Amino acid sequence: MLKNEKIHLVLASGGARGVAHIGVIEGLLEDGNEIVEIAGCSMGAVIGGLYAAGKLQDYKEWLLDLQRSDVFRQLDFTFAKHGFVKGEKVFSTITDLIGPQKIEDLKIPFKAVATDLHSGEEVVFDKGDLYKALRASISIPGIFTPVKYDSDSKHFLVDGGVINPLPLNQVKVKANHKLVAVDINAPGPKPKVMKKDQSNYKDNSWLSINWPFFKKDDNTDPGLIDVIQTSYEHMQNRLIKRDVAEYKPDVLIQIPRSTCGVFDFHKSKELIKVGRNAYESYFEEKK
Repeated sequence: MLKNEKIHLVLASGGARGVAHIGVIEGLLEDGNEIVEIAGCSMGAVIGGLYAAGKLQDYKEWLLDLQRSDVFRQLDFTFAKHGFVKGEKVFSTITDLIGPQKIEDLKIPFKAVATDLHSGEEVVFDKGDLYKALRASISIPGIFTPVKYDSDSKHFLVDGGVINPLPLNQVKVKANHKLVAVDINAPGPKPKVMKKDQSNYKDNSWLSINWPFFKKDDNTDPGLIDVIQTSYEHMQNRLIKRDVAEYKPDVLIQIPRSTCGVFDFHKSKELIKVGRNAYESYFEEKK
């Protein structure tokens, strides 16, 4: 068990599974550890950034109130050529929580990773507007519309998970400190704590629109989101394996990619428990 350690924390991308990062953070803190640096990608950047801004508890309380229908109402669909979710509604709550904040003013050093769609290069936000950094980092290609690098640039930014889903290279671990990484793209079965949805597709009003984006509960054929996200997750898993072998974190907590879907934020209570269980199980297995 980690006790009273200085922690450099790296949080992976993975859609709604990123809510499990909250459970890991809570476990670390309850064991007396101090998080001294955070690097995150996509939803890992959101959770890490909100913690660094002192707003994670408020965000958690908002998540725990979400119902399935609330999640759908957060998706501001568009027919833009770059993606079909604008993301303004999704991030309106985060905007309300954090207000105007500069990354360099946060109490904990923080980095968010995005990808330059034009060059394919990693873009690291370690200063400047926190909201823009989080919005860029979470821009899943083909789903969320990308973010302009700046008002004068023709370059667009997409999810950092395209090239660096677990940004271990973005922390500088000091002597006698610990590097803790949370991979939410691991192979393996769905955790037992995740309950199977009891209602079927036709009873879920938010999915009853006859669009090809979503897979029906009684249909094994993947929808568009399933195809995009599953392909994306396989790619991320390979990248994470490579980087874990190179950077060798002191602690690697793994959560299966089968845990939930990309937009399953209505399962936040279970997801936080998944993260906490994964944290505790890691140390039990090491005994």
